[in-house]
Amino acid sequence: MNRSAPVLEVSLSGTLGAFTLDLGFTTPAAGITALFGPSGAGKSTVLRCIAGLSRQAGGRVIFSGERWLDGDVFVPAYRRPIGYVFQDAGLFAHLTVAENLRFGLKRAAAARPVIGFDDVVERLSLEALLQRSPDGLSGGERQRVAIGRALLVQPRLLLVDEPLSAVDLPARDTIVTLIETLCRDLVIPAIYVTHDLAEMTRLANHLVLIDAGKLVAAGPLDRVLTDLSLPLATQAEAGVVLDGVVEAIDHQFGLTHYRAGGALLMAPSRGLTVGSRCRLRVLASDVSLCHEPPQGTTILNVLPGVILSADSFDGMQTTILLQLGHADEGVRLLARVTRKSWEGLGFAPGQKVHALVKGVSLLHGLAAG
Repeated sequence: MNRSAPVLEVSLSGTLGAFTLDLGFTTPAAGITALFGPSGAGKSTVLRCIAGLSRQAGGRVIFSGERWLDGDVFVPAYRRPIGYVFQDAGLFAHLTVAENLRFGLKRAAAARPVIGFDDVVERLSLEALLQRSPDGLSGGERQRVAIGRALLVQPRLLLVDEPLSAVDLPARDTIVTLIETLCRDLVIPAIYVTHDLAEMTRLANHLVLIDAGKLVAAGPLDRVLTDLSLPLATQAEAGVVLDGVVEAIDHQFGLTHYRAGGALLMAPSRGLTVGSRCRLRVLASDVSLCHEPPQGTTILNVLPGVILSADSFDGMQTTILLQLGHADEGVRLLARVTRKSWEGLGFAPGQKVHALVKGVSLLHGLAAG
């Protein structure tokens, strides 16, 4: 990590009620950092401590060199340049949508305007809701208003606590896309709490993995996802995220060609144009291996690489870490095969292999951060 770049330093120890925290991490104050772990891991508690809504006796929170919590220093929440999006939106029921939004403006930091009222209304499609009461809104509409109010605080850091928990399934993609786009366009770093693996891999640039109030791992998303010693690698939805660029479009067959590191992948088109940036999520269960390039296969993506390591985690399955390309070039993939296939085909670390990835299995995200 570039030590000159702004960072968020968090160190928390002690108890809050019946819950005990004992963790510390440093993450860049840029992009989206996911606080990820199972329900009850302490993610929301950590977020509240960063916000100043909870005070940990033994702790440190330093943002871009500013001490918010350190020994006797405690900066109250209203003096921290943060925008907070709560699980349940947290709107004021006695105020209209417009008044809720303007409440954010009243708390706005004077130093650096981020976004104006009209821009928030337009970007979040709130024009038709401005005179309505929050009680009459859907879960997705409430969260759009909550995001707008948090942005109008003009934050230098956005804190987002499981914003999809009270949102209907059809509206979830809209909310995720808004957060993804706004953080990128407005250059606001965000700490995003979730226990959903697909949500995390779509949004995060950096990952802080916690469980039972303790740190399990922290680092860039690709490094944490491909660490076979971590529990993420054993989950059914284990996989990697590739930041790619659209290199070409085959209009005849409706295929898009993506360049990700040294790898070229094909997948069904999703309306992107040449030069667009996109995230591709490749599940380990969608990657097969063979010693030689197959003949007469329907699989479009046949990628040469080398096996770096493997772990047979349950006696029946083996997760394999692959490096595509040669030496340290290219990107990494995970593959999930049966232990019978791993042993029967004589695979081993250091071997050159071919990874097979079905184009229709690639999961797309929006533009990479």
